[in-house]
Amino acid sequence: MTEHSGRIRRATPADASALAWVHVSSWQHTYPGLMPAEFLAGMTDAAAQERRCIFWERHVSSPDHVTLVAELGQEVVAFASGGPVTMTSGDDAELHTLYALPHAKGLGLGRRLTAALAEELQARGFQSLALWVLDINPTRAFYVHLGAREAGEKTEVIPGGELREIRLVWDDLTSLIPG
Repeated sequence: MTEHSGRIRRATPADASALAWVHVSSWQHTYPGLMPAEFLAGMTDAAAQERRCIFWERHVSSPDHVTLVAELGQEVVAFASGGPVTMTSGDDAELHTLYALPHAKGLGLGRRLTAALAEELQARGFQSLALWVLDINPTRAFYVHLGAREAGEKTEVIPGGELREIRLVWDDLTSLIPG
């Protein structure tokens, strides 16, 4: 793949710091006004970044999960992770995360990361994929555009308010993998 289109590859433990940076930066750019400020501040401060770095070091090494990164040049600008469902939902795989830095949005990296993740999960024997997305998150439309259907909702009480999330599902991973 050319540098302009970005390169998709499997994440390694050495990517933990970059994953944490993209994760926290994405929250800082995506969620102001969508989440209570107090909650968002606690999820994006320096301590949160350090916690995410430790999390990603462990998570990337887990044989149960897949974490893929997208690079532009040598910079990790987006990533996706998935694996077995974390909550009982009737689906066998879950898209745990999909985040991109602002300058990497609109380049097709999210679509490519989702397709590559679906392909990897299908190779591991998974057949369907689900995720939870904040009901007012603009990326909800992205998932629907990729063919996900709404399949439930939940409300979580957090400091400063409540978050309503929508469960989106792809019943067949094949629908995400280019022909």
